[in-house]
Amino acid sequence: MKLSIIIVNYNVEFYLEQCLLSVQKAMNGIDGEIWVVDNNSVDYSIRMLREKFPEVNIIQNEINVGFSVANNQAIKQAKGEYILILNPDTIVEEDTFHKTLEYMKSNQKVGGLGVKMLDGRGNFLPESKRGLPKPSVAFYKIFGLSRLFPKSKIAGRYHLGFLDKDEIHEVDVLAGAFMLIPKKVLDEIGLLDERFFMYGEDIDLSYRITKAGYKNIYFPKTTIIHFKGESTKKSSVNYVFVFYRAMVLFAEKHFSSTHANSFKFLINLAIYVRAFAAVLFRFFHRIFLPLLDTILLFGGIYLIQQYWEKTYLNVNSYPWYYVVYVLPAYIFIWLISSLLSGAYDKPYSIWKIMKGIGLGTISLLVIYALLPESLRFSRAIILFSTIWGMFSLSLARFLLSTFRIKDFVLDKAVDKRIAIIGDYQEAKRVAELLRSSASAPGFIGIINSKNTEEYQDGLIGNIEQLENLITIYKMNELVFCSASMDASSIIQWMTHLNDSHIAYKIAPHESSAIIGSQSISTAGNLYMIDIDGILKPNNKRAKRLFDLFASLFYLILLPILIWKVEKKGSFLKNICLVLFGKKSWVGYDQNAFLSKEKLPSIKNGVLFPKDAFPDKLISTEISDKLNLMYAQDYKLKNDFQIVLKGHRELGR
Repeated sequence: MKLSIIIVNYNVEFYLEQCLLSVQKAMNGIDGEIWVVDNNSVDYSIRMLREKFPEVNIIQNEINVGFSVANNQAIKQAKGEYILILNPDTIVEEDTFHKTLEYMKSNQKVGGLGVKMLDGRGNFLPESKRGLPKPSVAFYKIFGLSRLFPKSKIAGRYHLGFLDKDEIHEVDVLAGAFMLIPKKVLDEIGLLDERFFMYGEDIDLSYRITKAGYKNIYFPKTTIIHFKGESTKKSSVNYVFVFYRAMVLFAEKHFSSTHANSFKFLINLAIYVRAFAAVLFRFFHRIFLPLLDTILLFGGIYLIQQYWEKTYLNVNSYPWYYVVYVLPAYIFIWLISSLLSGAYDKPYSIWKIMKGIGLGTISLLVIYALLPESLRFSRAIILFSTIWGMFSLSLARFLLSTFRIKDFVLDKAVDKRIAIIGDYQEAKRVAELLRSSASAPGFIGIINSKNTEEYQDGLIGNIEQLENLITIYKMNELVFCSASMDASSIIQWMTHLNDSHIAYKIAPHESSAIIGSQSISTAGNLYMIDIDGILKPNNKRAKRLFDLFASLFYLILLPILIWKVEKKGSFLKNICLVLFGKKSWVGYDQNAFLSKEKLPSIKNGVLFPKDAFPDKLISTEISDKLNLMYAQDYKLKNDFQIVLKGHRELGR
């Protein structure tokens, strides 16, 4: 057998699907096998593999054993002359394996080979070729000098920016996303070091290859897409610690004590500096908008109060605690109501902040009516402050969106205009998928992947006219149908257009998702049939609040309600479990998962959607459909109805 391809998967079902589709095409004419090692994914990866790729060898781990251990599990069973370690969020060209294997065959001293990688926007990924992270190289990388001087032979050694990305080069380190290694080399130098849970194992393996007298080759005569960032979030504090500690392990293993100590000092310094920076960034990123709203509200209300007091009352009639306690209380209520209205959920919306301020004002006026006379301050200030809040906070969002401050984008600020490129029937299927998604675009045009003059409903042209059609229709997103276009053509178009204003996505054949990636540090957008309404931030928040209030209600009225519940002993236990977030009052019927649709993950429920029909005999098939409907079109009133109708089963 010539080639064994090993893919370690962790919760990237749709990327894995597209990866395997491209791998199958590239394997044409090659005697090979495919191994997928799943590290206890909680999505539907295993079911997808068994249904769509029955020929793939699957190793299913019950825990996440890490990247190195998982690869080694498959390598030990692989029969190929060559081993390819491949990431699941990649797409290979149809000739990738043929070209790389031919090069390896002609160059016996090559111990490892990597290829040119592009991200989801068609940009070259500099980690396609890397230098060994010696202390000096690490210094320039950690303190950002390699980014400032990428072409420098001194400062740019981490990504070897001074080497032509379109020429074959001997390099120090290959990326773990694509590493082609002769099996005999692995037999000689050993498998992946299992002390590296994630990150660093590719550096360690590359270094051991060169130490054994072999060469690591960067081979850009074929290109792959690597949707960088899908399996991990590189802006997280956890990433900082895991990555840099892997570097410490590498230094301790391979460097002399002097170099290792210098390296460890730099790495430990980097860990705390970058972890602290990551915490600060995430903190300020999260509080930026609420903090801005607080400043605008307080400043405006304070000026309104001062003006009202001096102009209409002609006396300082408000006590000192009005500014210290009352105004902050007003602002707190407005912010909480805005939060519950979804004003801080992406995509941001002016309507949501206006709704939040309005609901907060109603709450304030209700509280105002219940307060004693001595604590009733001017209602006029509340009303004028409401007007100010709606105006100033809406204006702030408009300006943030207009000037793209902190990448702020309003819900309606970007009119998605999507071109679907492919065979007409497949493109039409993808168009229907897009229209059914939660973020349906404003315009969809179909572009025939073949040069034809035939025009049909929704067809705006053919692929030869693509650049002109993008300009004419002001397209900002392209979706390529992989069933109609080979990976090579998709990659060529992405690199040819190379427009930063256009997002690229790929629609796998017969899949219910469209995959893509917009940046190295964020997960790519997934368009899916809208079955995940229950996971929208406002619905998740409303469901949790319902669970809390219902639990408190049941707890208060327990002596009365317990006589209406069948299993009385479990009722109190369920109240506690729901109260502390271990369960929800309503969840899926776990015995009715027959649907092939991927249901979003939620907490186990005491009651099920079928409990809304206590007097009917619900079959497993119907209960399965009710699960799907519950997830797809979640409304808070559904939980109310299910709990009211199924109250006798609250002790289940």
